[in-house]
Amino acid sequence: MSYVDEVYERVVKQNPGETEFHQAVKEVLDSLRLVIDANEEKYRSMALLERLVEPERVVSFRVPWVDDKGQVQVNKGYRVQFNSAIGPYKGGLRFHPSVNQGILKFLGFEQVFKNSLTGLPIGGGKGGSNFDPKGKSDREVMAFCQSFMTELSKYVGADQDVPAGDIGVGGREIGYLYGQYKRITGLYEGVLTGKGLTYGGSLVRTQATGYGLVYIVAEMLKHNGKDLAGKTVVVSGSGNVAIYATEKAQQMGAKVVALSDSNGYVYDKDGIKLDVVKEIKEVRRGRIKEYVDAVPTAVYTEGKGIWTIPCDIALPCATQNELNLEDAKTLKANGCFAVGEGANMPSTREATDFFLENGMLFMPGKAANAGGVATSALEMSQNSQRLSWTFEEVDEKLHKIMVDIYAKAADAAERYGVKGNYVAGANIAGFEKVVDAMMAQGIV
Repeated sequence: MSYVDEVYERVVKQNPGETEFHQAVKEVLDSLRLVIDANEEKYRSMALLERLVEPERVVSFRVPWVDDKGQVQVNKGYRVQFNSAIGPYKGGLRFHPSVNQGILKFLGFEQVFKNSLTGLPIGGGKGGSNFDPKGKSDREVMAFCQSFMTELSKYVGADQDVPAGDIGVGGREIGYLYGQYKRITGLYEGVLTGKGLTYGGSLVRTQATGYGLVYIVAEMLKHNGKDLAGKTVVVSGSGNVAIYATEKAQQMGAKVVALSDSNGYVYDKDGIKLDVVKEIKEVRRGRIKEYVDAVPTAVYTEGKGIWTIPCDIALPCATQNELNLEDAKTLKANGCFAVGEGANMPSTREATDFFLENGMLFMPGKAANAGGVATSALEMSQNSQRLSWTFEEVDEKLHKIMVDIYAKAADAAERYGVKGNYVAGANIAGFEKVVDAMMAQGIV
């Protein structure tokens, strides 16, 4: 049995029931076979893969808080500190009922390679809770965040672990978390990113993941003789990533015709009116079906099915495994030729394989959605220097990082004889940097 297969079997055996984590490890290791097989003896002797797939630390804790009725509630909290070979742990906090240790391990593992690709000195981590902010008052969210940070503060710091936001953790939550960290430690430092602009946040951070996705997709198209301008785009989701991917795609001349949320999707043949979506989602925290109240010519459909809408380019920006093999086949049949992942692992393994086998341009999440963490690292740099850069300065740096990520993924794929396979290319390029650092630092 090959070293890759041995390690994957070990992961499945030692992490029962953590299917998303198994999926992430298999996808990465399979695409790294060329590199691993060529260095098998060296890697085996250092148990390199065994160390790579095992988090350095997993912290689990209870989070008690009091709701508005005076009832004590208890949630689970986690922080997975996966790999610090190239820098302090960096990765978001997710507050959602689906959060469990397996999902956070999958996200933390992916984050290791994504962060490596940015070229910035940040390791990989992830955390969160099964707390659901939806339907909670500001006071309840504050009570939860303060309790959560009271425990988390023991394990994070500007040079140790720097969390950011993720699903369910926006500016409101980051503010409450930061205030409690400062209260407990007495330190005013860059321990969290995605902060408000009045207390150490960075311009462009809100837009970064969505903008970065479009920047790298545009770069991929350019190097394959195509252009984003004039193309029809379908975007899943209607949260932060989807909204700002839509904004940047529209700025670059594309027409975005659909957005979705967990209830259903809206189709606007004339192009999504982003001001309407922002009012619904960012101001009222409403549902996407409200879009048709403001734009009667649009059509709302309950349930799944957004990938049945014909498009040139698909940008899945909602959640993991939202796009399956049937969806991939439908996209291809309807003329879609490019897919860029704005969410973390939104395409199933079968869908990803279909895209690659059928010659579609496909940019995986660990490259395509790295703009968020890249700009988080730029926020860390500004905090360390006690500086604030302009919107244009940060946006320019973000654009350059995404262009560089494309170049790294394309170069690695070509070096290993799989030109155009950006899944393999991104994994190999991210892996090479992390492995070099791990080998240099000894058995730790």
